[in-house]
Amino acid sequence: MENKLANPAPLGLMGFGMTTVLLNIHNAGFFPIDSMILAMGIFYGGLAQVIVGIMEFKKGNTFGTTAFTSYGLFWLTLVGLIVMPEMGIAQPSPAGFMGWYLVMWGVFTGFMYIGSRRYCLAKQFVFASLTVLFFLLAARDFTGNALIGTIAGFEGIVCGLSAIYFAMAQVLNEEYGRTVLPVGEQKATLAPQTA
Repeated sequence: MENKLANPAPLGLMGFGMTTVLLNIHNAGFFPIDSMILAMGIFYGGLAQVIVGIMEFKKGNTFGTTAFTSYGLFWLTLVGLIVMPEMGIAQPSPAGFMGWYLVMWGVFTGFMYIGSRRYCLAKQFVFASLTVLFFLLAARDFTGNALIGTIAGFEGIVCGLSAIYFAMAQVLNEEYGRTVLPVGEQKATLAPQTA
């Protein structure tokens, strides 16, 4: 009997996508940071993605392991950066230093985008828009420019929604055994023939 493993990626994409949308509704200026965003960052954006990264490891997927585990830990560190000063555990990071934190995540995501170029367009869009988001947020922190932060918020909502779309496309396409939601599959390239 064949032991078919489920695809854990939609779970990780939903954790990432929903948490990203909610945080960026805040970044766009609609709501303050509150317990709902922090809880999503710890549990769905954080722990769920780490679990998915471990599941991708079991499947032998280096890209998925690196992406989901890293972004799960990103959410946990971000919550820590917000909560630890409130608890008196550590000093808050100055905006300029937070800018460097976001630059490092932008650089990492840029490399992941290059890796995503082997996959469907939906995956590429998630990584490209996330790369832009990290650099916009870094620019906001370096400059203190609220308008850049608002633009980043709207761009982040688009990024999060693209991850939700990609997750649901995988679930629905698998369930129905056909393309319900297109993801822009890459066409297979033929290897050059030798004489």
